Amino acid sequence: MQNIKWLFFDLGSTLIDESECIKKRCDVICESNNIDREEFIGKVTEYAKIDSYAVKAAALYYGVDIPRWFGELERLYPNVPNILEVLSEKYKLGIIANQVAGAKERIDDWGIGKYFDVVVASHEAGCAKPDLKIFNMSLKEADCKTNEAVMIGDRIDNDILPAKKLGMKTVWVRQGFAKYQDVKNINEKLDYVINNISEITAIFKP
Repeated sequence: MQNIKWLFFDLGSTLIDESECIKKRCDVICESNNIDREEFIGKVTEYAKIDSYAVKAAALYYGVDIPRWFGELERLYPNVPNILEVLSEKYKLGIIANQVAGAKERIDDWGIGKYFDVVVASHEAGCAKPDLKIFNMSLKEADCKTNEAVMIGDRIDNDILPAKKLGMKTVWVRQGFAKYQDVKNINEKLDYVINNISEITAIFKP
């Protein structure tokens, strides 16, 4: 990881714990449509291997409506502010995320906005990962070359592979449903794999 100047993070299931949001969505779907919860979660897990919107895919499979996103249940993973503070001492930090409107305001509300010099979210950008446009927009705003940047995220399809295609280094964070992704035949493309965001400082030591 020599010559690295920028670390770009995904938000959902990377810095932000969405597990309670997903649980609530699944509960509402099952209760409203009389679907066995264990069966539904099994289908969500199955779709998570190939789809970043696994709950939506499972709901479509059952032919039922998907309830709203329960964003009020989002929480930072443990120690995220401390992790970002440590990393910001050596690196510039940015966000590249598929998010609804107001991502900058939400990270400010979580108390971590001050650590990020660049925040590019899909709603405001008009494009979403894995589209390379959103990565290029972020790199341009950061005035950063691809070989000076690392993408850190939970989805191989949305975060890791597009970043690798551009020449960025990558860290796959196996959190949330993304840990079920099928990594057959792509392990050789992964620079680093960690099981939770707290392990990131072992890679990028100050």
